[in-house]
Amino acid sequence: MEEIDVPPFFLCPISLEIMKDPVTVSTGITYDRESIEKWLYSGENTTCPVTKQVIADSELTPNHTLRRLIQSWCVLNASHGFERIPTPRPPINKAQIAKLLTDAKSPQQQTKCLRRLQSIAAENATNKRCIEAAGAVEFLAAIVINSNSMEESSEDGVDSTRPTDEALSILYNLQLSEAGLKNLLGKNSDFVECLTRVMQRGTYESRAYGALLLKSLMEVADPMQLTRLNPQLFIEAIQILQDQISYQASKTILQLLINVCPWGRNRVKAVEAGGVPILIDLLLDSTEKRACEMILTVLEMMCGCAEGRAELLGHAAGLAVVSKKILRVSQVASERAVRILLVVSKFCPTPSVLQEMLQLGVVSKLCLVLQVDCSSKIKERAREVLKLHARAWKNSPCIPTNLLSSYPA
Repeated sequence: MEEIDVPPFFLCPISLEIMKDPVTVSTGITYDRESIEKWLYSGENTTCPVTKQVIADSELTPNHTLRRLIQSWCVLNASHGFERIPTPRPPINKAQIAKLLTDAKSPQQQTKCLRRLQSIAAENATNKRCIEAAGAVEFLAAIVINSNSMEESSEDGVDSTRPTDEALSILYNLQLSEAGLKNLLGKNSDFVECLTRVMQRGTYESRAYGALLLKSLMEVADPMQLTRLNPQLFIEAIQILQDQISYQASKTILQLLINVCPWGRNRVKAVEAGGVPILIDLLLDSTEKRACEMILTVLEMMCGCAEGRAELLGHAAGLAVVSKKILRVSQVASERAVRILLVVSKFCPTPSVLQEMLQLGVVSKLCLVLQVDCSSKIKERAREVLKLHARAWKNSPCIPTNLLSSYPA
């Protein structure tokens, strides 16, 4: 069969495949809708891939003429294996979303509206941006804020929470822009408090979505908002870690704590919420690299205050599990663990703590660090710990002879 050359202007400049839904951006270049949406929204790019010019307006204009040409060409060349490209469904517009929101007055209409929004958002990234621009974020936030289902749950505890669950799910899956998240924080000052209540009383699903949304909001919050976080937020965040409702929820909470603990008294609030023993227990059971790194990062932050160090030393497995993770997980985990041991040896050098570090093999592990191939930062901090208490440790029979030779002078 004779090969047919596809006209070059039928091909998307990104995918290099025949365009199914050609759209033109503000620079005048036409792309396949799926490819350019992925470029603009998933990769957060702002330039035209062909011209490298900034795309000031993300509005995508359907190129109907080109689409019809492509469809006709495919029909004419059907004998060569080209299938006719179906006419794409027209994208949703702001007016349609606005009408959907306006009509959602009764509980039944509200449920129907939520399901429709979920369906529209799932189609493509353009629809998500359209939903956000049409004011649906405020509508969804209002459902979460005004819902009394958490306090007045039905017998089975499912139907009453469904609107809240769906609204939270849509809010998260919209992947709101930074401006949208800031707007949500600014206009709904009690929305963070509401998410805290959701994490306290909601279903497993709504608690998970509440945590995901809270993390996104905290990533765009200003320093004043971060320093004024309610202690209850930390209590509910730690509770989600303890309940282990899902792997994603746990990682989300750990990242949330990493983001907020450096601000104000947040690390103390996290410690007072019972964070240290929960993190130690998680570390004991965790074998996954990234999870261990995140847990040790949060633990290091909490040990930056006296309360956190006291909790670590008060846990029977505290020092032992931190020491165990050195050289067993990754360079990042080893560095975090050694830094925890450094702050403990600097600020809590009681005779009992120093003796415990000897008996648990912590000192031997630090000597081993000086002998093996690892980063200079880890070696430097291990050396610092060993030098701090050389008088108490250097001649101890608890350190094996082969390791004692590496003890710093």
